[in-house]
Amino acid sequence: MTQTILFDPLLPWPVLAGLAALVLASIVLAIWRRLPGWGLRGLAALCLLGALTGPLSQSEDRAPLSDIVLVAVDNSASQQLSDRQAQMAEARAGLQRQLNARPNTETRWITVEDSPGDGGTTLMQRLSQALADEPQGRVAGIIALSDGQVHDTEQPIDLPAPMHLLMTGREGDWDRRLILRNAPAFAIIGEPITLTLRIEDQGTPPPDQRQAPLEISIDGGPPQRFNLPLGVDFDLPLTLPHGGRNVIRFATPEIPGELTDRNNAALVQINGVRDRLRVLLVSGEPHAGGRTWRNLLKSDSSVDLVHFTILRPPEKQDGVPVDELSLIAFPTRELFLEKIDDFDLIIFDRYKRRGILPAIYLDNVANYVEQGGAVLIAAGPDFASADSIYRSPLARVLPAAPTARVLEQAYRPKVTELGHRHPVTAGLEPPGQEGEPHWGSWLRQIEVAAPQGHVLMQGVETRPLLVLNRVAAGRVALLASDHAWLWSRGYQGGGPQLELLRRLAHWMMKEPELEEEMLWAEVTGQTMQVFRRRMSGTAGALTVTAPDGSETSLQMQQRAPGLWEVSYTGAEPGLYRLSEGAVDTVVGLGPAAPREFQQTIVTADLLAPVLAPLRGGAMALEDGLPRLREVSAGRPASGRGWIGLTPRAAYETRSVSQTTLLPAWLGLLLAAGLIIAGWLREGRR
Repeated sequence: MTQTILFDPLLPWPVLAGLAALVLASIVLAIWRRLPGWGLRGLAALCLLGALTGPLSQSEDRAPLSDIVLVAVDNSASQQLSDRQAQMAEARAGLQRQLNARPNTETRWITVEDSPGDGGTTLMQRLSQALADEPQGRVAGIIALSDGQVHDTEQPIDLPAPMHLLMTGREGDWDRRLILRNAPAFAIIGEPITLTLRIEDQGTPPPDQRQAPLEISIDGGPPQRFNLPLGVDFDLPLTLPHGGRNVIRFATPEIPGELTDRNNAALVQINGVRDRLRVLLVSGEPHAGGRTWRNLLKSDSSVDLVHFTILRPPEKQDGVPVDELSLIAFPTRELFLEKIDDFDLIIFDRYKRRGILPAIYLDNVANYVEQGGAVLIAAGPDFASADSIYRSPLARVLPAAPTARVLEQAYRPKVTELGHRHPVTAGLEPPGQEGEPHWGSWLRQIEVAAPQGHVLMQGVETRPLLVLNRVAAGRVALLASDHAWLWSRGYQGGGPQLELLRRLAHWMMKEPELEEEMLWAEVTGQTMQVFRRRMSGTAGALTVTAPDGSETSLQMQQRAPGLWEVSYTGAEPGLYRLSEGAVDTVVGLGPAAPREFQQTIVTADLLAPVLAPLRGGAMALEDGLPRLREVSAGRPASGRGWIGLTPRAAYETRSVSQTTLLPAWLGLLLAAGLIIAGWLREGRR
């Protein structure tokens, strides 16, 4: 029970202040003039003023509230190293005993786990959330059991009590880590990129450690081994071997005695892209769709196009002098003999033999294909004529032979069953009400026979329309019609001309995402969605080999014709090997260097700016568990072998009662009596 004096004035305080000033002035005047009875009249005035202030006596029935101590237990990945878990368990038990022995105290245990998305240890965020649920007037102190490797110390937090750090770990701990910098997401195939590597020892490493071995492997292949000096940045030039995703692993072997090998490796995934795709377009007889290929290729900023157009055949005789036909002779020899290997793709659009390109040039084009090049034939009536390009040395690499028939009739191109599986045409054909595509008609097709490779589209009476084939190391495609341009003009609704031709060109230039037999994965955190594309049959079980060598077999589900998928979540970051049938690949899960293992040696430096204003301390559990003391607010809260908690003396008010100290009638009676006494005193004079 507590007593408090309160006031409930009958008049505003400014009015009472004015009256008090008037009374004081009257008393001073009476004293100066030595008037009798001034004291009695002054007391009467004070009684009246006291009655006007309305003095009250307030009684409160209070119940004391317990102090709250927050204990944050860091259970992040770095706390699993060495014997830190045992240290924390022992410290937690000791703290529990001391806090239980402290009277009027409640303990709130907070567990801090790894943050999602490689966010590290967010200790301050968890404390902010816990403080928001507690009345700050009852928080007597905060204790953190951690290695001090906290990754959100910059987050502002209002702590109403001392905060202390009890650090796990040992004084002799040491760790070796591999640091990788400047790893780009994309790189140009064939051009070197520079990665900066550094191997350094932290803590108290063994003496005479000056060099460390480094292993580098690409796509899970055999590693290359080097020796690097410790603590020195090393610039490593690297050239990507292929397009698409390149998974590169850098690792240094674990040394006995170091805390962990989780930071001894770095995994990066770099997409290989071509700088500029060089395309040679050879246009023969002019036709309505002659600019189709040119417009498509010029719209792609990554393509360098060389366009060779035959506007005037040699047999044309019109009397124009030769020296007036062209200012600069077209460099056919340089293009088709000397620099042909510089091109990624050669397109013949309605080209026929006219004596402009000798047979030796076309034979060199065939050699170019066999050595890894790509040729696409967009055929028109010339392909079925006696001057057909098929009747040249190029015939040995072409995927189909013309029958000399030109079919002049309307038909709707249709994707074959195999075409629904092939990445060039998969998904292009949306089924209509009767299974027919919503595409416009083409009006001409060149009949071809004995197709080799894959027939992806068919035309008149299921005759081959689009044929793709692999020849030795190269690729060849034949489009047996010159009417694809009708789709771009919107004839009868048009069709996916640009997408079809774009995919076709990129397949021929060996873009990885358009490979027929392919196994790949799309990664999100520790989960990957694995896809398998096959041209025939069904996908079998997927075998996933984890970084520790364990294997998991997963049955894939068909998603679309020729496409299967399955989801898998890896237990740990690292390099995973995927295999299905004769196809395999590798993929990396998790961050290149987990944030929890970038720094593993215990430290108080990160939390020092937080602890200093709160007068808290940082102590090593290796030296023993500190004692708990009570300290006043604003006093140092830590010392040799002890940490302090501030009693908050919080309470809960159960009831409140008020009584009047000076009733109005009593104040009036006292004032009247004093006034009468003063009057009598003056009368005796």
